[in-house]
Amino acid sequence: QVQPAESGGGVVQAGDSLTLSCSVSGGTFVGDDMVAWYRQAPGKEREVIGTITWDAGSRHYADSMRGRFTIYRNYHENRAWLHMNGLKPEDTDIYSCKIQRGSVVYWGQGTQVTVSS
Repeated sequence: QVQPAESGGGVVQAGDSLTLSCSVSGGTFVGDDMVAWYRQAPGKEREVIGTITWDAGSRHYADSMRGRFTIYRNYHENRAWLHMNGLKPEDTDIYSCKIQRGSVVYWGQGTQVTVSS
């Protein structure tokens, strides 16, 4: 079983930057993994932020997320990252990491990001 694990959330001020981490609990990423970051506010649908392939590091962003958010991976640390700039109160959400390995999808439990005004 693949278990994504997120970390790095917390309470920040509007305008701050924050970097979230995604790792594989008890394991590692493999070359064909697709890693995606999502966010979800209470009562709303989960929305995708962007994706990155582990092997090639090819990134794709949702149009609404492009510009402030950056996804990257660190091969030696075996982590995928979500870097966020210029955070706004509307960015207050649970941020989750998803790993797709072949046809199987694994979800992390998420990390809370709260942006105060």
